[in-house]
Amino acid sequence: MAIRRRSPLAAAIAVALLALPLITAAEVYFEEKFGDGWENRWVKSDWKKDENMAGDWNYTSGKWNGDPEDKGIQTSEDYRFYAISAEFPEFSNKDKTLVLQFSVKHEQKLDCGGGYVKLLSGEVDQKKFSGETPYSIMFGPDICGYTTKKVHAILSRNEKNHLIKKDVPCETDQLTHVYTLIIRPDATYSILIDNSEKQTGSIYDDWDILPPKKIKDPSAKKPEDWDDKEYIPDPEDKKPEGYDDIPKEIPDPDAKKPEDWDDEEDGEWTAPTIPNPEYKGPWKPKKIKNPNYKGKWKAPMIDNPDFKDDPDIYAYPKLRYIGIELWQVKSGTLFNNILICDDPEYAKKFAEETWGKHKDAEKAAFDEAEKKKQEEEDKDVDSDVDAEGEDDSDAEDDADADSDTEKKPESDVKSEFDVTEDKEKPHDEL
Repeated sequence: MAIRRRSPLAAAIAVALLALPLITAAEVYFEEKFGDGWENRWVKSDWKKDENMAGDWNYTSGKWNGDPEDKGIQTSEDYRFYAISAEFPEFSNKDKTLVLQFSVKHEQKLDCGGGYVKLLSGEVDQKKFSGETPYSIMFGPDICGYTTKKVHAILSRNEKNHLIKKDVPCETDQLTHVYTLIIRPDATYSILIDNSEKQTGSIYDDWDILPPKKIKDPSAKKPEDWDDKEYIPDPEDKKPEGYDDIPKEIPDPDAKKPEDWDDEEDGEWTAPTIPNPEYKGPWKPKKIKNPNYKGKWKAPMIDNPDFKDDPDIYAYPKLRYIGIELWQVKSGTLFNNILICDDPEYAKKFAEETWGKHKDAEKAAFDEAEKKKQEEEDKDVDSDVDAEGEDDSDAEDDADADSDTEKKPESDVKSEFDVTEDKEKPHDEL
């Protein structure tokens, strides 16, 4: 009986067909590249308008970019509040992965200000969107002075905002960077910058949303015979004879009695004292390892009676808006390429096709702009030096003229005044 063998090509096709049901397209809830019609999709808030503190947004690719047609929205006025939002079809990330991603560039060399976005749930009056508007998630870089240079990842639960407990440094240069937050149904998360993972972990562990599962037993007490001293004085060590007789200070052996010292008038001369190099301080026996050391005592951990698990700790049932709300001392922050989806791989590819495609050209444009800026500054410095030189030369000429006048004979000086007086006499006579 002949055995029919399947060709390698047919086998490969069969495997591919079996895998097809496993391949699912990414679900994209919101994607904004700020192309044509972006103003119809976004609503500028009236927040702070009455106080004349609401900043305007510029539609631009920035001072340096990898593609002048790749535009976003940029803060344009210093010391202003900014608030803008866009709506998308409401969705829940329950049983799904949630990916929030966007790019941001601080062209102004940011000293103090944010570059974060917010996801909001339920009904929101977009014209009144402000810093007081409740949000579900806030994510992105925040810079202020030398102390705050981090990525915010704030999750809201029961009207309380919870900051991530881990420190995630953000980028601080003047180039575009992509920030990605991934929240998974198993309550794990990842934070990426420029498609590179910077932090990962569990929402249970890295946010104080729920009470801890385990706590120290409050009724536990350290046993009386528990020895937690790692080192003890050596009982065999003895104080050397005469140790206590060593003085702390001694007369300075190099000191000499001044030649003009008069014992009758100044009293008996004594040499000043200096620290005694032989003095070692109060005697203490040396330390040795404690043979009875049991380590630092810790209370045993027990189940926390206040802990109640929330299997949906990662989920937000009514996500509906993306918002940008900022206070900026110095303007120039540019947002672009905002994405909300359920597939980290799609987000990674989206970042590569936007930021990744232009980042090298943007860096080259930035370097060229910095070079021109330096050249202009050098020209200004040279101009200032030349101006100072001219001022010095004029001052020297004035000084020479004054010097010549001072050197003239008294008769010459007098004759000049005499001429002036003669010219004025006819006017006096009139």
